[in-house]
Amino acid sequence: MSTVTDSLLSIVVPLYNEEDNVVLLTQKIHESLPGYNYQIVYVDDFSKDRTRKVVKDMDDDKVHLIELKKNYGQSLALAAGIDYAEGEYIITMDGDLQNDPSDIPMMLAEAVKGEFDLITGIRQKRKDSLIKKIPSKIANFLVRRVTKLDIKDNGCALKVFTKDIAKGLNLYGEMHRFITLLAHLEGAQIKQMPVKHHARHAGVSKYGLERVFKVVADMMLLLFIRKYFQRPIHLFGILGVLLIILGIFINIYLLIVKLGLGEDIGNRPLLIFGMMFILGGIQLFTIGIVMELLIRTYYESQQKRPYRIKKISIGDGKSA
Repeated sequence: MSTVTDSLLSIVVPLYNEEDNVVLLTQKIHESLPGYNYQIVYVDDFSKDRTRKVVKDMDDDKVHLIELKKNYGQSLALAAGIDYAEGEYIITMDGDLQNDPSDIPMMLAEAVKGEFDLITGIRQKRKDSLIKKIPSKIANFLVRRVTKLDIKDNGCALKVFTKDIAKGLNLYGEMHRFITLLAHLEGAQIKQMPVKHHARHAGVSKYGLERVFKVVADMMLLLFIRKYFQRPIHLFGILGVLLIILGIFINIYLLIVKLGLGEDIGNRPLLIFGMMFILGGIQLFTIGIVMELLIRTYYESQQKRPYRIKKISIGDGKSA
């Protein structure tokens, strides 16, 4: 079968408790990419089941296994796999068999044309429960409205990157949800394509309704980095001025109540609570931003990665 490129492909798949899925996933990748030059980079995020052993027992020379020293989460597992990947095109997907590897050649054909740096999937006829669909729809709506980036399905893990864009992502925390937005901020040209979606073959989902709150928090951070990273005074200064104006109006109102109407204003706890909530919220948000930036500075200035690898194996389990 003819292929659209002879370049090396790196298929990066984070794994967490996927012992019942990984063998079939590997078979499907092989069936979908005959004639292609590729490596499969499995990143085991400290699974509690037999995932690592199952991968090693496959004895497949195309399979590279990265074992992390503890559970870091999907973002850092992706980061570890992308850092290790050697391919000119880097493909990411989930390890639960909901993404279909047969969509890769179609997406890759668009990538090799050179017009786009990232091809991202739009899951068609999603086979997920409402517990996953509802938070996903809310998250996608919020991202589109706030960022003005019209990505229909930010949660689809099946993506094809050019090497330079993937290597420049610098994933931290829970940023895998915004990997398309991060690529956009790096200047990537993005194309969306419909892809197949299947019901989970085995295991249980790791996501729930709490995902919405995490999405909102991460999105606020990304917006700060995008708009105010080099000029934070434009954010905090404007907020400060608005709060000062609000405080002046409140004081004028209380002065009128006190002097004009003769009412006592010293026993109004609602005013105190309102100010405490406003100031406390701003303080907490500010602390969160400062800490995130300090973490980024710590890792990037010292060229450290926010994960630690225990072992890397290729094929029959021999160390890389």
